[in-house]
Amino acid sequence: MPDIVNALTVDVEDYFQVSAFEPVIARSQWPAWECRVERNVERLLELFAAHGVRATFFFLGWVAERYPGLVRQAVAAGHEIASHGYAHVQVTTQAPDAFRADVSRTRALLEDLAGVPVVGYRAASYSIAADNDWAHALLAETGHRYSSSCYPIHHDRYGRPDGERRPHRVGPAGLPEIPVATLQLGSVRLPCGGGGWFRLLPYAASRWCLRRLNREEGMPAVFYFHPWEIDPGQPRVGGLDARSRFRHYVNLRGFERKIERLLQDFRWAPVREVFAELLEAATGPASPDRGAKAWASG
Repeated sequence: MPDIVNALTVDVEDYFQVSAFEPVIARSQWPAWECRVERNVERLLELFAAHGVRATFFFLGWVAERYPGLVRQAVAAGHEIASHGYAHVQVTTQAPDAFRADVSRTRALLEDLAGVPVVGYRAASYSIAADNDWAHALLAETGHRYSSSCYPIHHDRYGRPDGERRPHRVGPAGLPEIPVATLQLGSVRLPCGGGGWFRLLPYAASRWCLRRLNREEGMPAVFYFHPWEIDPGQPRVGGLDARSRFRHYVNLRGFERKIERLLQDFRWAPVREVFAELLEAATGPASPDRGAKAWASG
């Protein structure tokens, strides 16, 4: 079997915008904090170019509005631009009308800056769950072609431990939901799609999980991380509980090297290319873009 092409994704938000910091940093205070997202995304673009990798960048509208050049640089380098909502508001806290306005506003902003269609969406903190599946219908209504808003694991802040592991269609419109990668070993489900788990565990553990997912299940991984994770020099935020402080700052110093190894050891492409067949079957042709070999669930 040829090496499977996996989907590499970047959630473009700054260090002070993560959900765990909401108790100590209000959104109204964001402009007062030192922004480091521009330099970090530019560094990622350099890394990706050096390894011939293209990815999906899920932009916060707040970031894109202030740094439009980042969106244009990513497009020029062949990356996919997708939506992460405007201000990292979890869907579990939004009424349907507020959610519709948020995703419509962000998609229009990103398309205006990028000059290309924006078809993907990822909820803040993977916050589309069983009790708000209505969000998938609204995403389809507002022109989105897929969601990657589920991490089917158990976690105290996010996750849907009983969620479907494979890409699947949701709601009356059949919108594709493309979950972040997990590995099922008997009754145990392991996270292997990035985030804090990737920083915490030895690289060999993540590599083993991803290879097993590719080779044993024949399934591509959806992997994610944030620009702030390659930035060990970011300001330290005070007032955090011990768990949030540990999760955010653990192993930042070695993260860039881990990412380089990941780029070397696996094949990567944007979400809309890896899952092109699924998107086309659900909603018509995704795009005429050059693409990696597509894969879709049955």
